[in-house]
Amino acid sequence: MQNVDLLFLLLGAILVLAMHAGFAFLELGTVRHKNQVNALSKILTDFSISAIAYFFIGYYIAYGEHFFHSSSILAEEHGYNLMRCFFLLTFAAAIPAIISGGIAERAKMRSQAIATLFLVALIYPFFEGIAWNGNLGLQKWLSESFGASFHDFAGSVVVHTMGGWIAFAAVILLGARHGRYKKDGRVSAHPPSSIPFLALGSWILIVGWFGFNVMSAQRLDAISGLVAMNSLMAMVGGTLAANFFGQEDPGFLHNGPLAGLVAICAGSDIVHPLGAMVIGAIAGFIFVKLFTYTQNKLKVDDVLGVWPLHGVCGAFGGIAVGIFGQQGLGGLGGVSMISQLIGTFLAIAVALAGGFLVYGLLKMTMGIRLTQEEEYRGADLSIHKVSANSEDAMF
Repeated sequence: MQNVDLLFLLLGAILVLAMHAGFAFLELGTVRHKNQVNALSKILTDFSISAIAYFFIGYYIAYGEHFFHSSSILAEEHGYNLMRCFFLLTFAAAIPAIISGGIAERAKMRSQAIATLFLVALIYPFFEGIAWNGNLGLQKWLSESFGASFHDFAGSVVVHTMGGWIAFAAVILLGARHGRYKKDGRVSAHPPSSIPFLALGSWILIVGWFGFNVMSAQRLDAISGLVAMNSLMAMVGGTLAANFFGQEDPGFLHNGPLAGLVAICAGSDIVHPLGAMVIGAIAGFIFVKLFTYTQNKLKVDDVLGVWPLHGVCGAFGGIAVGIFGQQGLGGLGGVSMISQLIGTFLAIAVALAGGFLVYGLLKMTMGIRLTQEEEYRGADLSIHKVSANSEDAMF
């Protein structure tokens, strides 16, 4: 059975690893042509740094396990602990991948690489250990005080809320792209460079998400068809809601399923499929309205809308467990709204504190954004000395 569980985790890790290609193509299709190479380069670089940070430090902080043993010890139980680390580091690496979309087109790549190291080694695993390993006794206290611990099956809060709110801090410290907001109040449009690539990124993420959610069981005997169907229904609900409220804009359409999937992660193992569809639809609505409000009213230049998509929809998903997880609404029960609120808002607090600390220190020391001239030329030529298509350098 141990070998079967290893294979199960490996397949899950591969599916979530593939999601990083989805992050890359979603960003590539959304940013302007002069920043496409940078979008691809950041995701792969950040994943590699994340793997090192999590393997050597983050996994130990979250679960108290390290790998400074001989290979004979590491290979015990067929290396199950190593495989579990591989699976969970693909989740951890989603943090910088989420942030990348918010800070696109004007962030220094090396500064972001250093931020990734600290976020994945220290900030993310700190809350991960609290929520998923019972560190610091919070889960025990919530269970004793309110009848149930904080419930987040697959990471609406642990991964997406954390990533989205860290990104919010980074975007605020970074500032808007030059020329994005005019002095007279007008907002300069920066339309996506490639709807096909954006759509490809969305589809890769959708497919990989079933590894993200279903295989969060981490054992074959714990796998549940309820998780799969709830993920599907939330994805569909988010898609249709975003398409309707976004007036058939393809950018909203292809982010809608992601909003639904972000929101259902937390309760995918306990809510009813109809509840999952409602959660997904509400998340799709939230993304469309909040993305528009953030960009046009708040004038926060979050390029891919990662704060509304991951930060807010993830927080909504964590809180929604306390509603739709109740038996009266078809859920399996065993959840507490107060515990969900405490866990969700704690994640937001940790993310904001960590985000402002890491990016604030980097801003004061080595800087976090390109010069105005470098931004005008584009990150592709300014950083990588090559454009997406060698025969031109479109702006």
